[in-house]
Amino acid sequence: MTLSRPTTLATNGMVATPHYLASAAGLRILERGGSAMDAVIAANAVLTVIYPDQTAIGGDCFFIVHDAATGTQTAYNGSGPAPAAADSAILREQGYEAIPAKGGHAVTVPGTIDAWFAGYERYGRLTMPELLESAIGFARDGYPVSARLAAVFQRDTELIWGWPGLASLFFQNGRIPTAGERLALPQLAASLTRIAQEGRDAFYTGDIAAAIARSVANAGGPMTEDDLASHRGEWVEPTRITYHGVEVLTVPPNSQGMTTQMALRMIEDVDLGQTWGAPDHVHPLVEAGKRAYAVRNAVLADPRFVDIDVPGLLSDAAIRRLWADYDPQVASAGPYALEGDTVYLCAVDRDGNAVSLIQSLFSNFGSCVVAEGTGIILQNRGSYFSLAEGHPNELMGGKRTLHTLIPNMLLREGRLWGPIGTQGGDPQAQINLQTMTNVIDFGMEPQAAIEASRWISGGRGQSPYRLLLESGFPEATPALLGARGHEITLIGPWNPDAGHAQMILVDEARGVLMGGADPRADGSADGY
Repeated sequence: MTLSRPTTLATNGMVATPHYLASAAGLRILERGGSAMDAVIAANAVLTVIYPDQTAIGGDCFFIVHDAATGTQTAYNGSGPAPAAADSAILREQGYEAIPAKGGHAVTVPGTIDAWFAGYERYGRLTMPELLESAIGFARDGYPVSARLAAVFQRDTELIWGWPGLASLFFQNGRIPTAGERLALPQLAASLTRIAQEGRDAFYTGDIAAAIARSVANAGGPMTEDDLASHRGEWVEPTRITYHGVEVLTVPPNSQGMTTQMALRMIEDVDLGQTWGAPDHVHPLVEAGKRAYAVRNAVLADPRFVDIDVPGLLSDAAIRRLWADYDPQVASAGPYALEGDTVYLCAVDRDGNAVSLIQSLFSNFGSCVVAEGTGIILQNRGSYFSLAEGHPNELMGGKRTLHTLIPNMLLREGRLWGPIGTQGGDPQAQINLQTMTNVIDFGMEPQAAIEASRWISGGRGQSPYRLLLESGFPEATPALLGARGHEITLIGPWNPDAGHAQMILVDEARGVLMGGADPRADGSADGY
């Protein structure tokens, strides 16, 4: 396998993100003596400026922290709820069968700024103005538009023009930015500056909150300033399983993180063979994913509103029931998997602390609603709620939707192995399954594990047997999987719709950090 770059090696600290400018910002923070938490906040802030189709401070955030001093891990659920006045019955009466993907009804309370400050207050070392300095600079002075983002602007031109606030941000003077052109976002720079100087409440109360509530109301949504002022995320205990001697940690529901864990548990006793990418390797992973997603779709939601028996769903008995109808030679029908736009990033500092962080608007440019005068794009996470009466994920005021975002942390013998995760909407659980088995079962280094060809099962409106395969699998694999009943569609290598993964692993024997970043995005793993 020919790699686009080698695995990054360093001894003191490392950051891995989907854009090299964000990685560089995080690395500068580490070199100044900042913590892993400081580094991911700084890098994430830059991404909210330079990756605006994927993320913004108007979105949600989850993270897991490994505290080297205590050897413990904790997690933060930074997802915001639906407005208090949200009501599925009202939308059904208005003729909606699903919440529109764009507009005010799709906007839930943004949880990112609260999550940054919660992590910072517990684990930060530098000042918040220092952490947001790079992001503010890029927003104020302009950043070079990447070829990827320029292609997004071209692809989504009609969508952007349809939302005047969005168009005024990016199509300044009536022009679509081209690759390499500098794009400044002065209103966003002002908002980030206020947040850096005044703290989290500068976002959740005052002028910014008023602008968010007013703009959502103008777009038809029910959010109020009270919804913003009352928001608080929560510290939670990570959900844990052990797979082939490796402890896999993720955040509990409302995240879909345990979907990956269920799939790993199903394949734990399956012989994946010695040949990476052969049908005996790919087929059981695909089939485990299908069964795990079916459970996810049926039961996962906000545990504050719905009882979710996480230990029971991950128990031996439950896993045996799920896997009982597995046929090693026949594909089963699976649920759809909806793409999404997200950023995943991670860091390890010189003291061995690690953070695995994921943050998102949900789909491209979120709700397309921009809070007037702030430069802040608001997420459309509310469109993931169900309007079906009685469904566990039914829209209710104050409820958090089932969430695609999954941060992960790996441990070996109770010691940090490293943070790992990916962008990708619903398929995040599938992509994590692949990258984790690449390093655990096939012994790949991070960059090879990330660059390895991927499969994606399902797709909205597609056949339940659909299986996308990137080029690069063994030559016979597509036909042999087709013979088992998978409906194969071949796509190009390093397809940007197959997720943007990052990871950092700790090689304790050599005292080295090993990092990788996805060539499907613009990222890098940077260390010192």
